[in-house]
Amino acid sequence: MSETITKDPVPTIIIEPPKRWVPVNWREIWEYRELLYFFVWRDLKVRYKQTAIGVSWVVIKPFFSMVVFTLFFGNVLKVPSDGVPYALFSFAGILPWNLFADGLGRSTGSMLENAGILTKVYIPRLILPIASVISPVVDFFVALVIFILIMPLFHYVPTVNVVAVPLFIAFTVFTALSLGLWLASFAVKYRDIIHAVPFLIQIGFFVSPVIYPVTILPPSMKFLYSLNPMAGIIDGFRWAFLGTAAPGPSIFISLGVVIVMFISGLFFFRSVEQYFADIV
Repeated sequence: MSETITKDPVPTIIIEPPKRWVPVNWREIWEYRELLYFFVWRDLKVRYKQTAIGVSWVVIKPFFSMVVFTLFFGNVLKVPSDGVPYALFSFAGILPWNLFADGLGRSTGSMLENAGILTKVYIPRLILPIASVISPVVDFFVALVIFILIMPLFHYVPTVNVVAVPLFIAFTVFTALSLGLWLASFAVKYRDIIHAVPFLIQIGFFVSPVIYPVTILPPSMKFLYSLNPMAGIIDGFRWAFLGTAAPGPSIFISLGVVIVMFISGLFFFRSVEQYFADIV
């Protein structure tokens, strides 16, 4: 008489993403700091690889923008410049704006550009947008040196307020990262974001005081304008280098907007990053 031996079924393990937000492991990001340095260095190398004049583009972009703005807005349209030469006025606005725009553009596409890494190995996803907003800082400092060298030609030297410049640089990078977390998360699923960002940056350029002073705005718009973080940052750069009016209490409103944007963007990024490898 034969017996049928029934084997126990093989257990099935189902791996599901967590249903709640997982807090950021900042210690893990610190442990991956060498990888963060590598991404920053890689971005710098790739950016100017096989270019005829290399890093000179860092200087050419803001310098010729200053020349064009000075000719048309300063000389032809007679846009006020708070009592300082318009060339310096515009250059001081172009510097932080380019830092913000470059960081935002690069952080938005950071997930898609590194799709090959995301689908093969594990790394803290947050490293990618952070590296993307840090790499333009190197370009910023090169252009900043040119700005400081140009100032004596107009009989200007940096004021004592220049000690606050590192704070405004950090504020600019923080702003680009805060908005970049939102856009990078959406860009993974909606590729239209990549095409929309240059257009949004262009609009932001004209609603920020890059080529005109905040003082020409009516008082009724001052609070609304302070909701734009770059308005306070640009005013801060001009105050630090050129001795114009200080940003005032409105910059704290801008800081509050960025903090809210960063916390909410971080929350959203962490809630959807578990699907990045499946979508990219």
